[in-house]
Amino acid sequence: MSNAETDAAALRCGEIAERDRPTGSPRVDVLSAREVPLGGPRAIRVRRTLPQRERTLIGAWCFADHYGPHDVAASGGMDLPPHPHTGLQTVSWLFSGEVEHRDTLGSHALIRPGEMNLMTGGYGIAHSEVSTPHTTVLHGVQLWVALPGEHRDTARDFQHYVPDLAQVDGAGIRVFLGSLAGRTSPVRAFTPLLGAEIVMEPRAAITLAVDATFEHGLLVDSGHVRLIDTVLRRAELGYVPRGVDTLTMVNESDATARTVLLGGPPFGEEIVMWWNFIGRSHEDIVKAREDWEASSDRFGVIDDFPGGRLPAPALPHAVITPRRNPPAR
Repeated sequence: MSNAETDAAALRCGEIAERDRPTGSPRVDVLSAREVPLGGPRAIRVRRTLPQRERTLIGAWCFADHYGPHDVAASGGMDLPPHPHTGLQTVSWLFSGEVEHRDTLGSHALIRPGEMNLMTGGYGIAHSEVSTPHTTVLHGVQLWVALPGEHRDTARDFQHYVPDLAQVDGAGIRVFLGSLAGRTSPVRAFTPLLGAEIVMEPRAAITLAVDATFEHGLLVDSGHVRLIDTVLRRAELGYVPRGVDTLTMVNESDATARTVLLGGPPFGEEIVMWWNFIGRSHEDIVKAREDWEASSDRFGVIDDFPGGRLPAPALPHAVITPRRNPPAR
């Protein structure tokens, strides 16, 4: 997915070493999303939870868009022409609808609910994403993972994975990255990660064992979910710092609740994010933009896409300033 903002902000993101946390229940920080348009003359609106001023990364997860449910007849659906990526992996996960993916590796795949597409754009890749004609409701999340320095120029790659369903105390869990609830995804990542959809029956309560070296974020798609001692509502993300080896979640509503759980060890590197590029310096971003606008071989070509490419927005007239995660309290 593209960051389709025409005035894309330049962000320098990174971790600060955590201080020891006091004993007792960890504090859950609640992050609210902001709405941004996503592509096309009838752009759909997406709720962007990462990055933001309060938190730029959760593990290596550096970008989280949550969208829908959108009536495609009214919104026009998703229509993202070929656009570039560097220094990251994209993770596409749908709740409803269907999206056609094409990339310059030659991949041509459909994204359906309960199936994950993961694309690696290290040194450079381009892809398109268009909702299919028979899609009536479009609903899902798009996530980015920052590649560590030693792998940020890795070759293009594409993986498709259909996780099975684990049933735990009134919850259905699909693990698309990492390990949870006795399930492990075989999909390759470049840092330890957790990504899972958790659907909870009305009033269900679950306790899950998690890796204490990870920090975690729980994004609520529907329902009211109590994470540890904090209630999260739709489109909110609850952040839990590392040092926690179990997470308790309670569906406080009389309807099904759906969430996405993300996790990973603190990333430990500063990254620069602008538009669809991740680098380590302003110069990295300038070079990537120049290469895209020049139709460089760096990103390749999607030969069978019926239309033009997405042009890059203008670079900001400012020096990129650091934006870091706050120290743990």
